[in-house]
Amino acid sequence: MSDTEIIVCTTCRPAGLSRELPAHGLTLFEAVQDALLVCELDTAEHKGLQLRGLACMSGCSRACTVTLQAQGKFSYYIGDLLPDAETAAQVIACAQLHKHSADGNLARNARPERLRGGILARLPPIGQVST
Repeated sequence: MSDTEIIVCTTCRPAGLSRELPAHGLTLFEAVQDALLVCELDTAEHKGLQLRGLACMSGCSRACTVTLQAQGKFSYYIGDLLPDAETAAQVIACAQLHKHSADGNLARNARPERLRGGILARLPPIGQVST
């Protein structure tokens, strides 16, 4: 089972939000980071999850954005997320589903509520032959 990487755009901000205010993407990244630290203290379930912040994933019109990816699995790029603790918990729960999925497919009804919509892309594993 390969590790699932959670990538959070750290520069995402809703249209019209002043550049003087903190980016919502950075707020979401920090919330996911904090939630993973709590998981680390409570359980080993977080093992196999990696978190990375990335300045701009080009989903500017659909802020905040997150990607879930792992070697040999489908990748998901998700937008329209709220930058709060509940979203962070749901991102981690969805990453757990991705980690435990053999091919990375995430059925809509299995995903946490806030990650059921907002799919910007579902990308096949590198080198996968189309059928």
